[in-house]
Amino acid sequence: MITLSGIRKTYGRTVALDELELEVAEGEFFCLLGPSGAGKTTTLKTVAGLEQPDSGTVVLDGEDMRGVEPYDRGVAMCFESYALYPHRSAYDNLASPLRSPRHRLPAAEARQRIGAIAELLGISGLLDRPVGRLSNGQRQRVALGRVLVRPARAFLLDEPLSHLDAKLRQQMRAELKAIGAVQHTTTLYVTHDSVEALALGDRIGVIREGRIVQTGTREEIWYRPHDTEVARAFGRPRINLLPGVVTESGVRSDGGVELPVRAQAPAGTEVLVGLRPRDVALHGEGHELTGTVYVTEVLGRSVEVTVRLGAGEQRVSLVAPRADAARLRPDDPVRLVVRPENLLLFEADRPERPGRRIETQ
Repeated sequence: MITLSGIRKTYGRTVALDELELEVAEGEFFCLLGPSGAGKTTTLKTVAGLEQPDSGTVVLDGEDMRGVEPYDRGVAMCFESYALYPHRSAYDNLASPLRSPRHRLPAAEARQRIGAIAELLGISGLLDRPVGRLSNGQRQRVALGRVLVRPARAFLLDEPLSHLDAKLRQQMRAELKAIGAVQHTTTLYVTHDSVEALALGDRIGVIREGRIVQTGTREEIWYRPHDTEVARAFGRPRINLLPGVVTESGVRSDGGVELPVRAQAPAGTEVLVGLRPRDVALHGEGHELTGTVYVTEVLGRSVEVTVRLGAGEQRVSLVAPRADAARLRPDDPVRLVVRPENLLLFEADRPERPGRRIETQ
């Protein structure tokens, strides 16, 4: 279990972590999602003991880590920058944690453990090669294997799949949580990729400017995002956010589009209505919207259709089966259907902060 309480870390005048609070349960695979500079890697280094916080506490399995050296914390960390021995073979890099005084294993047991991890990571044929002769993707898999090969109280993984190509990244996502060591070990996994976070995380934490904005399961993050920035971070294509005003009967968006969402906010309140592209359909039951096709983009078996709503310039994107949308052309009239229960409502964005979600009835 990992608990961070009131963690503050500054570099000169730059605040990297701002009273950060985070708890990762025993055996949980927790994904920390955020853009570059949000404080993700600093959080990992603080847990590992590679960075000392200005204030706050780090607790691992109930033990306060104040004054405990990195080597004595019992965590294993995979750096985005690999941190490998380039002149040694892939095998020797994987074996190095098992040759240390604390984690030393008999040679036969070490070979068996290394072989199993290498097979799972698809690097069995690379074990005799010097790391300096491997591709970036191969090095990253060796770096990940070096972490997973030894027992640890927690794994700290800093974007371990970022240098892999798209196909291999997808394959590794599917296999990573199936690795026995990961299944039974508390894991804090840092990523900037929302697809990765949704695929891997038992829970997800969204970090922004050194603070945790929201934590929750993938369902909680998806259906109840804390604010517009969290909503924008998840889903491809991105969520549609339509500006509007609360009325007595619902929300009126620009161009006279009426949306059937009851807000717990007074009439006249400026809001943003969120419609995820996969919750908008070309036919079916629900509230109808009319518009004209603006542009279409084929995405394999599906088509992304952007529609100009009503008489205004508001645009909505949706994803439809190719069979339903293949014949649509720009300026074609089109009828859209949305289900009221799928609509999200937010305060209007402000210069100082994103709009927060508003409860609906």
